[in-house]
Amino acid sequence: MTLVEARGAVLLITLNRPAARNAVDQAVARAVNDAIDRLEDDASLSIGVLAGNGPAFCAGMDLKAFARGESARTPERGFAGLTGRPPVKPLIAAVEGPAFGGGFEIVLACDLVVASGNATFALPEVRRGLIASGGGLLRLPQRIPRNRAMEVLLTGAALDAATAYELGLVNRLVGPGEALDAALALANEVAANGPLAVAATKRVVTESADWTADEAFARQEPIAAAIKASADAHEGAVAFAEKRAPQWSGT
Repeated sequence: MTLVEARGAVLLITLNRPAARNAVDQAVARAVNDAIDRLEDDASLSIGVLAGNGPAFCAGMDLKAFARGESARTPERGFAGLTGRPPVKPLIAAVEGPAFGGGFEIVLACDLVVASGNATFALPEVRRGLIASGGGLLRLPQRIPRNRAMEVLLTGAALDAATAYELGLVNRLVGPGEALDAALALANEVAANGPLAVAATKRVVTESADWTADEAFARQEPIAAAIKASADAHEGAVAFAEKRAPQWSGT
């Protein structure tokens, strides 16, 4: 079972299979996929937080379910209903305990990471004769220095939370049991900003990885122009002049 709850402009998605260390089976993948669709489609939501219930964030794919013939993927978004096509809106991982294999790939599909001191991250697939094909090979070298990423990927060894923070993988490092509250606080900080501007900012950062230096500003311009022409941009300027909090409409 996966729990989904709107808290103002924040959608909290909680993996809720603590007895199975929140391993991903078809039901979890479908529930996360549907929650991400809700985040995308609901104009009142600006950002999501993804957490795990219990002592582990996520142990990855449920091997028992796999042996029964279940897939841990969805056609729309890939592994865990997320890693193949993350949302346009930002997503924060709140990590307590191990995030191993596909669990780490879920974290890497998020835009920001809040972790407790007891969090650990690993992609041990090579130790089983496999590769981290749910986004681990593609995303980890973009998040931490290449040689450190290669060490993690080639050895299957775990990163502790403090090391992940030092490498820049973790945005905020907190005490055990504090990751969710800290992630929600960070999400609310983001959600206080213009929702169109937040989504457009993520879009430019994500898409510009493939842009050449010569084309970058030209490709950014139509995205920026749409934001400048929005009602929210006008509201932001008026609210600043009137010294009040803006009232975003998402238009």
